[in-house]
Amino acid sequence: MTHHPTIIPVPVPQGLSPRCSEATCAVVSNTPVNGEYRLLVLDAPETVLDCHPGQFFQLLCPAPKGEHPFLRRPMSIYGYDKRAGRLEFLYKVAGAGTRGLATLAPGDPLNVLGPLGQGFSMPDDWQHIMLVARGVGLATLAPLARMAYERGRKLTAICSARRAELAMSVDLFESYGAEVIVVHDEDGSSTPEALRPLIEDRIAKRRVDAFYTCGSSRLLRLLQELGAAHGIPGEIAMEQQMACGLGMCQACVRSFRVGERIIQRRVCREGPVFPISEAI
Repeated sequence: MTHHPTIIPVPVPQGLSPRCSEATCAVVSNTPVNGEYRLLVLDAPETVLDCHPGQFFQLLCPAPKGEHPFLRRPMSIYGYDKRAGRLEFLYKVAGAGTRGLATLAPGDPLNVLGPLGQGFSMPDDWQHIMLVARGVGLATLAPLARMAYERGRKLTAICSARRAELAMSVDLFESYGAEVIVVHDEDGSSTPEALRPLIEDRIAKRRVDAFYTCGSSRLLRLLQELGAAHGIPGEIAMEQQMACGLGMCQACVRSFRVGERIIQRRVCREGPVFPISEAI
């Protein structure tokens, strides 16, 4: 007999619609942004552009020569513009699905399903927010930075990468008025030990009301420790392999700590955004 995990649902945040749509979009451009990442820009209909920062899409990737991707690939939203009809994804070529994406040329069709999941929130008392992320996790936070700018929030973005030239979204964050700090592995500035005093200095100056993160377990643990020590809340966009992306298959179930309990939630449906304090 098969035992399925008990799923504890969370309410849909006010203002977010659980509806999604399927659409075939046309590729506008698909270009490298550095030695590892590519930016895919799509001409998309309004039906899939009712998006919120932190949500994602399921992409029906084309099959590269000799390979046959079976499932759609989940991809966080890098940018969206309903008025211009644009939808953007920043991705790293890592497997059959993303190798297929890299073959797309302007004018090619791409079938997308979304927007999916629950996105970031930004309560009124979070006036000074800090983004701390690494690699493609910074792409997930790009729409959040735009939302912070539009709401008049003060923003600090710590961008971590293996090398300084691989740090993502630096110019974009700066265009939203953020204080941008680039840290990387080559000089050791990206370690939790190096980041802790940097972040604590800004906490002491009352420049951090909330943390947002994505893409690194080490950064998550650091922010959990700092959040607990200084009473600072925050949110994380979780990364997880998915199948359906709709909550039916339960392939993306993860454990979360809520008070004294360990509960199970689906990253695609109850997330992908969760309170930092609850993530394991």
